Formats: sequence, structure tokens, C-alpha cells
Amino acid sequence: MFDLLVNAEGGLTTAGYVVTVSVGVVLFLAAVFFAGKRSERKKMTTKQLVFCAVAMALAFVTSYVKIFQMPWGGSVTLCSMLFIVLVANWYGVGTGVLVGLAYGILQFIQEPYVLSFFQVCCDYILAFAALGVAGFFAKKKHGLIKGYIVAVLARGAFHALGGYLYWMDYMPDNFPKSLTAIYPIAYNYSFLLAEAIITLVIICIPAVAKGLGKVKQIAAE
Repeated sequence: MFDLLVNAEGGLTTAGYVVTVSVGVVLFLAAVFFAGKRSERKKMTTKQLVFCAVAMALAFVTSYVKIFQMPWGGSVTLCSMLFIVLVANWYGVGTGVLVGLAYGILQFIQEPYVLSFFQVCCDYILAFAALGVAGFFAKKKHGLIKGYIVAVLARGAFHALGGYLYWMDYMPDNFPKSLTAIYPIAYNYSFLLAEAIITLVIICIPAVAKGLGKVKQIAAE
């Protein structure tokens, strides 16, 4: 089954792309349905569908705008994580996690690399789903900022776990063993925190903060 979906270079076969696209569509529809269930009207609305779709599209597009590319994967993008965090801020943890899951599938399709099923889960599925934890802070003062910071830290934890469990086996033989536990943490948080700082500076600009507040009001109506 694994060989059917993944080629010898660690990329996806045609069947692999079909499966991942199908899973991504199902997860996105589940996210929209969950958002509708959580609404006061207890049903899926066109507005929620549009807001979730636009947020995911913006996240995907801005993920291509790379300010800095890391040598072994990962990059500093133009605030791509923020748009998934916004969904969690608008509609709560459940919707944020599901939209993050669907977005993780899109990232996997964009740049797939497979070492094992659990590595894919750490680097794509769980890492991006973790952005949904921002929803826990949605109703708190400065909730978007607090939620964004926690979401970035949560995503980094899964990347670091994947790095420790899988990617460190591919390091050169002369790599210092004393750095084995530290390197995945330092590597992954280096680009994640760099993007986080840029994003936080942008969303703390009064005009931007005011605009995001109005967007949330419209999304939640």
C-alpha cells in the first residue's frame, strides 16, 4: 500500500496525489460543517464557507511567498500561518484544527516528502492542525496575539518531534551526537519564530489590528 502511494524518491505517485487531494477536500468540508454546527443558527452558512475558503486560499498563496528558505525544509513566509490562526479566532478550536488539517494536506501536495506515515503526520498533518489551538484564546484580551504565539509554538513542537524521530537519521556521520536532541528544536523554531516576529509586528500595527477586528465581527455575524 505504501509503495502504491509513494515513489522511491519519497515523493507521491499519481495514486498518492489522488488520495491526498481527496482527503484534503473531505477535511475542508468537515471543517466547514463543524463551523456551521458551532454557529448560533446551528447550520452551515455560506458566509462561513466563504471565510474558511478564502482564509485557506490566502494561507496557501502566501506560503509561496518565501522570504527565506531553509536548506533542509521549512521557510519564512509572508504571514501564511496567520490565516489559519484567524479561522480558529473566528470559529473556535474545532474549526481551526480541521482547517489546519486540510491546509496540511495542501502543504503536503505542494512539497511532499515521505519517510514514513508518522513522519508525514508530524510534519504536515499534526503540525498545521496545531495552529487551531489559537481558538482557545479567541475571547481573551489580545486573543489573536496570544493565540498566534501559542499556535506557532505548538506547530514547532510537532516539527521538532518529527525531526528528532526521523530526520536526524539522515545527518552526516560526523554530526555531533550531543546536538541530536537540540538541533531539531533549534532548526525548526529558527524559521517559525522569525516568521512569527514579522507577523506579530504587522498585526500590532493599529490600522491592521483595527481591520482584523472588523473582519472578525463580519465573520462571526
